[in-house]
Amino acid sequence: MTDFLIKSTMALSVLLGTYYLLLEKEKFHQFNRFFLLASLVISFVIPFVTIEIIQEVASAANNNSVVPEQITTNIVEQKTSVYLIFAWIFYGIVTAVLFFRFGRNLYKLIKKTKSGIKRPYQNVTLVLLKEQTLPYTFLNTIFINEEEYQKNKIETELFTHELIHVNQKHSLDILLIEIIKTIFWFNPIFIFYKKAIQLNHEFLADEKVVKSHNNVSFYQNLLLSKANQSPVYYLASNLNYSITKKRLIMMTTTTSPSRGFFKKTILLPLLTGLVYFLCTKTVAQETKTKATVNKETTKKQSKYDSYYDKTTFKIKDDKGTVVAEKKYKDLTPAEQKAVPNVFEGVKFPATKEDVDAKLEKGGPDTIEIDLYDPKNQKVKGPEGTIYKTANLTENPSYPEGIEQFYKFVGQNFKVPVTPAGVKLKGRVYITFMIEKDGALTDFKMLRDIGYGTGDEAIRVLKLCQNWIPGKINGEPVATMYSLPITIQSPD
Repeated sequence: MTDFLIKSTMALSVLLGTYYLLLEKEKFHQFNRFFLLASLVISFVIPFVTIEIIQEVASAANNNSVVPEQITTNIVEQKTSVYLIFAWIFYGIVTAVLFFRFGRNLYKLIKKTKSGIKRPYQNVTLVLLKEQTLPYTFLNTIFINEEEYQKNKIETELFTHELIHVNQKHSLDILLIEIIKTIFWFNPIFIFYKKAIQLNHEFLADEKVVKSHNNVSFYQNLLLSKANQSPVYYLASNLNYSITKKRLIMMTTTTSPSRGFFKKTILLPLLTGLVYFLCTKTVAQETKTKATVNKETTKKQSKYDSYYDKTTFKIKDDKGTVVAEKKYKDLTPAEQKAVPNVFEGVKFPATKEDVDAKLEKGGPDTIEIDLYDPKNQKVKGPEGTIYKTANLTENPSYPEGIEQFYKFVGQNFKVPVTPAGVKLKGRVYITFMIEKDGALTDFKMLRDIGYGTGDEAIRVLKLCQNWIPGKINGEPVATMYSLPITIQSPD
């Protein structure tokens, strides 16, 4: 909800600001009416639109191993704050009061329509009222003073003005913005939207009057003579709405086609930029082929773990002399990285039978590990270089192992509050820097599953202890690291 409100308010502000700067003073009022209404629609749709920009990230897995796809954190569900409950109760009470007010005013207009004397006029209905009032319009009805009507004291220009409100269905615009204001009463920007919409309605009606009667000065004086009377209903279109300098000036304003076209054209890159800023999201995509966790995958994983059980690794020194013999589990991280790929020599693309046969056979009796062989050496870049794991001789690692790291995340991760019935499930991708001293810095969220899960994951990572840094030829270096964290809220 917070994300929706922030994005929609930003869109509303930008679009309304654009209207005031570029469009309000120009004489293409029908276009402006469409722009204002479309701005409301666009601002409510934008928060639900996501345009993903794919960024490939290296898998967190060791290059020579297959890691199960799902490592699910045992997350702790966060209880709903009592303040949040009170906030929703307060919102509900205020909204109910405002809807009651809205319904009461609507009822008054409908009641007035039925109780007054009705007269047909062109394609609308005139309702004659005993009360002293300026003409005003609601839906297909124009309300006027009975005495002035009977004595023909209502100028033709005023009828023309109100007919435009009826024929162009301006009341529907007012009803729409009032309903939105009632629901989002806490957002003051809709007050400005209503003022802009109503003033644009008056521009439209004034323009039609001027074209029909061709007497600008008389009409301006007529409006000024009525300027002391206040509008009666906020749901109605009123002749006397905002008799300001803007309306009087607009009657004599002209907009050249070239300037109008230029200003309308500017809107396209502006809308494109708005969508890009609010809707684009960088998401991670692992460069490795993902495998589904099932019994078959688990079986292959078990075979892989035991692949080197019978293999003896002979470790050479810088002179090429064998100085030690080890089993796979006793190898250092740098030595493990120098171990040949399990599937080395298997034809590509490998069939299921080829993979099964390779794993079933097991590793060779002996393998020589020469860390000083040029192929196992990496070239260290200049000071300040940030490395990827593929360029290291030793990958960074969590001191107690990756399983303990996920356990740490699971114990500290608090599930954000979600609407009733919504279960969080999916992957959060975070990139971060592992400095030379093992400290985690420069956290960036590439992908989350909404409701603040990415921010929560970053918060937990900031609590994490230092890692064992990545190394090149035994020397610690700064490493860019990416890690997927699978989130699944408890059933």
